[in-house]
Amino acid sequence: MSTSQQPDPRDRPARLSVGVVGAGRVGPALAASLQLAGHRPVAVSGVSDASRRRAERMLPDVPMVPPAEVLARAELVLLTVPDDVLPGLVEGLAETGAVKPGQLLVHTSGRYGAKVLDPALRAGALPLALHPAMTFTGTPVDVQRLAGCSFGVTAPEELRLAAEALVIEMGGEPEWIAEERRPLYHAALALGANHLVTLVAQSMELLREAGVAAPDRMLGPLLGAALDNALRSGDAALTGPVARGDAGTVAAHVSELRRHAPQTVAGYLAMARATADRALAHGLLKPELAEDLLGVLANGTSGSNGTDGAEGDAR
Repeated sequence: MSTSQQPDPRDRPARLSVGVVGAGRVGPALAASLQLAGHRPVAVSGVSDASRRRAERMLPDVPMVPPAEVLARAELVLLTVPDDVLPGLVEGLAETGAVKPGQLLVHTSGRYGAKVLDPALRAGALPLALHPAMTFTGTPVDVQRLAGCSFGVTAPEELRLAAEALVIEMGGEPEWIAEERRPLYHAALALGANHLVTLVAQSMELLREAGVAAPDRMLGPLLGAALDNALRSGDAALTGPVARGDAGTVAAHVSELRRHAPQTVAGYLAMARATADRALAHGLLKPELAEDLLGVLANGTSGSNGTDGAEGDAR
């Protein structure tokens, strides 16, 4: 017989009835993962036809009801609405008396910590901020992707273990983020993930323009290797014409982009400058080559040799 102390219910939530306010891409996936852990989705709210179809697909037989009714039915409520909507939603639910004492109220915004839930806290709710560091599709594959996914967790200290337990039950890995660090944390994720999608989409468009029939097949191995190297080695993984100081090649790039995709020039120059700064700081870009390169980036036109067509290694 085990002599270990029984866990506090607030440290590891019991089987809970779960409600979702906002049937976007995130809420139904989290509710479905909680269902796999033994919790019971009981209500979901959504406005658009797309959100209703998504809820029906991800949470079959769970009734669609207004937000206040979701709170009336559920012990654990997921507020999965856009960041800019969240503060007003919380205030409205608290002011109308929809929030119940002892109710776990979870939002999934990366930007906000637990303080955005203060109106609900004053009404007796237990506030948790659980942000999955994952991109969602709104399909059942999202539930599988939560396995091993990191969650940015912020909550009152007395609820920290409960918050982390919920993340673990969803298959995730809890990462504690201090309240005041939430905006920086979210900016870091947006910089890496959201901008990556834009860069990849632009790269695919340019490859099609260059005559590549399957740009996704060409980019897949290259980007996979680049990401793996960056995660393993950080700035030591920098390569390519900017890190090498190939000013002529960079000038040729800028010239071609101006001709074929002028909307990409500003982004190319900004990223090239950031890459040059990091390569210089880590000793990868030789100072004697940096002057010409930085001149190209400042002018956005040609290298020191005055030619736009200089060839270079595209590694």
